[in-house]
Amino acid sequence: MPGVLKGSAALTQAVQTMASHVLRLTLAAMTGVLIARTLQPEGRGVYAMIATTGGIAVVLGNLSIWRSQIALWQDPARHRALAGNGLLLGLVLGLASAAATLAAVTAFLPLPSPHLLVIALLAVPFGVAAVNLNGIALLRSRNSLVNRGVVASALILNLPILVLAATGNLTLTAVIVCWTAAVSAPFWLLLRPLGLRAMRVEPALTRRQLALSCRYHAGLAAFHLLLTADVFLLGVLVSPAEVGLYTVGAAFLTFSRVPADAVTQVALPRQAVEDELGARDVSVRVLRLNLLLSSVFAGALAAASPVLVPLLYGTAFAGSVTPILLLAPGIVALSLLRPVEQYLVRLGRPMTMTAFASGALAANLALNALLIPRWGATGAALAASTAYTALAAAEITWFARTTATGVRELLPRLSDLRSAVSAFPHP
Repeated sequence: MPGVLKGSAALTQAVQTMASHVLRLTLAAMTGVLIARTLQPEGRGVYAMIATTGGIAVVLGNLSIWRSQIALWQDPARHRALAGNGLLLGLVLGLASAAATLAAVTAFLPLPSPHLLVIALLAVPFGVAAVNLNGIALLRSRNSLVNRGVVASALILNLPILVLAATGNLTLTAVIVCWTAAVSAPFWLLLRPLGLRAMRVEPALTRRQLALSCRYHAGLAAFHLLLTADVFLLGVLVSPAEVGLYTVGAAFLTFSRVPADAVTQVALPRQAVEDELGARDVSVRVLRLNLLLSSVFAGALAAASPVLVPLLYGTAFAGSVTPILLLAPGIVALSLLRPVEQYLVRLGRPMTMTAFASGALAANLALNALLIPRWGATGAALAASTAYTALAAAEITWFARTTATGVRELLPRLSDLRSAVSAFPHP
């Protein structure tokens, strides 16, 4: 079946994907240490708030166009138009999102160093378009193209920071400029390989995509705010220094998501084009494998954090250890959300997905309002982990009921380790 990778091809792509993400995270870990030691918790927190604002603008501006691409991909006649629409909509919606974000932040949530926020928002149109084009590349099973973008973005972000730190010239402004360039880079790398001239724009399909995507987007926006709102609440209710402690803890755990994210990325084409039974079987295997991999890696990092965090980042970040221990279960839960949602989008029930994400966001905000004033970064970590786990449990329950999947089928087995090697063989 076209677009469906199996056996050694899938294994190769999974390995390449993991390698690209390991490189990205290794560089990010090195520069993260240098940024933390140079800027200290206060400066690290300001950087996190600006970068988070830019990331939110990318997510909000995307309008979940990538989900409409998944839903409509089953018809090969639409492929060229979906690519063209993704490019045009990405640039237009991204520009609008950047302008709206700047206006909203200026009016309601002034951030330190507003000129740095303007620099970060310059990347938003290209970041939004890159999300759409990445989705097209994955649906075409061109994982290597996406992986090259990941590597290029990592190099553009981290190598200048390493050089500046080595020469004693690392500043907050320099870090933000590097972030902006890195977010923009994948867009330019994807244009030619995906065939810009072969793309076409179809207004009728554009309207259909917008109508479909907007139904999903409220849920995606709620989910992203679930992941990021605590950064702003910490900054407003406590201090940017607490933001620095919290975001260093979250970054430390990021390595634990690499294997599960690679498995999820490689599985997407089969979840999008298989029949319902085949997509269900792939989804179940991915869920089991992700639960196994993320539990092992998150548990190992959490156990090592009392020694590694002060050693790497300095004693000023010893306060990140407790948030790491509390965040670890939530990180495991997050590794299950994307694969299950890649199946649930086939059901055409966007309002149900929105309700789940909105409920988790409301619970997270309430817990943050209660816990952050008392416990700072520790309270934010406890609130986040609780909300992530509740959301994962709700969506997996929906998936299990819809597909008549028993609880035992979702629990990891020893055979799942062999599945990782054989890359999702058919039972």
